[in-house]
Amino acid sequence: MKKLFGTDGMRGVAGEFPLDAHTVYIAGRALARHFKRESDSAAPRFVIGRDTRKSGAWLEAAFARGAREAGAHVESAGVLTTPGIAFLCGEMRMDAGIVISASHNPYEDNGVKIFTRCGRKLDDRIERFIEAEIHAAHAPALETNEDKDSNQNRNTNGVKDADAETTRALQTKYLDYLFGVAGDLRLDGLSIVADCANGAAYDVAPKLLARLGAQCHIINATPDGRNINHECGSLHLEVLQRTVREKRADFGVAFDGDADRALFVDERGEIVDGDATLWILAKALQTGGAFAHNTVVATVMSNIGLERALSSRDIKLVRAAVGDKYVLEELMRTGAALGGEQSGHIILPGESLVGDGLRTMLHVLRAMRAKDESLSSLAREFVRYPQILVNVRVRDKRPFDDVPAIARAAREIESALGTNGRLLLRYSGTESLARVMIEGADVGEITATAHDLANIIKAELSA
Repeated sequence: MKKLFGTDGMRGVAGEFPLDAHTVYIAGRALARHFKRESDSAAPRFVIGRDTRKSGAWLEAAFARGAREAGAHVESAGVLTTPGIAFLCGEMRMDAGIVISASHNPYEDNGVKIFTRCGRKLDDRIERFIEAEIHAAHAPALETNEDKDSNQNRNTNGVKDADAETTRALQTKYLDYLFGVAGDLRLDGLSIVADCANGAAYDVAPKLLARLGAQCHIINATPDGRNINHECGSLHLEVLQRTVREKRADFGVAFDGDADRALFVDERGEIVDGDATLWILAKALQTGGAFAHNTVVATVMSNIGLERALSSRDIKLVRAAVGDKYVLEELMRTGAALGGEQSGHIILPGESLVGDGLRTMLHVLRAMRAKDESLSSLAREFVRYPQILVNVRVRDKRPFDDVPAIARAAREIESALGTNGRLLLRYSGTESLARVMIEGADVGEITATAHDLANIIKAELSA
């Protein structure tokens, strides 16, 4: 059977398998059946929410209908961030939290993410159960592509509209939680530009910043169902950089579509990515004496400059596979207090097992206020090594060590780089691509080397 769940739930083109209404209905029904079968609860309790893409409403309705028909109680938080749903799931002692979102993908895509009460994503056993239910139903879409647009404007087979008062109360509960995280943090006199990606943070981020006293310049906060992530947000930082410079702002932040990650721009308009954020937060935690095991968990893609900066403060860097799921697994294994990715997905397991761009923003702002320093000053000791990434389309994903020409070239590159660089060869988890990543001091040299190795891979593995 085709595996439907990836590292971030089910994802695909909205209206096509497995993101058609019928399949999502089956997924909702299967999740409710699982909890009824394995818990004492006669009626499992779910909270569900979505980002701003136009397919979100009818996909949410389809999932909720399946869950309710199988006996679950489902409450809708409407448009809310992924970490907001994860928070509500734990705070309200729900059995599961469901997010209809495709994160940073374009609006045509959508997805289903499911969290357990503790904030972790579903384990493989539950995913296999849901997938088996879907495959058993043969998952034929009940509606054509022409039908799917109309689903936004009508209920799906009798699912009642979310109660507006309940939805507002759930959204307020999450906002109040963020104010609690902020504590005594005040942003009076600080000029901040926030790019909401026309996504799930479009309402909550401005409210949070304004209440903390910041002088706010909000951009890309007018979602229309189609403009989520479009030339904005954490994937397109150029507009944020330009706006920070134009407004002479002190700080810029960009979220992705579901706001589980955040990237920053300093007062000069320079990017402060997830690696630099880990450096800033690691220093803050170490200074505050709350840094378990003096360890940071990052990924194999994190820059060698982070490893060297952390080492200067006797902080150990542990690398996990790419994906917040694997970062979390390593955090749990090591007991470390901080982990994340270059993409800006930061996890502080002492607070939550889910990355939260808004919470990350608050911690970075707290570090600035505590030191009375600019963002560029906080990040300055982190020196990024040039990093080159080249993708090669392949016909199959044979282990690189099993291909003599590739293995030999890789050994020679690693020997030449020594301790002054790094080679990473890996396959994409979702596409037929080999990824060649090289870091080193000389950008011209590593660029040529990466393309040379890519050509060898192409000759050996491409169709």
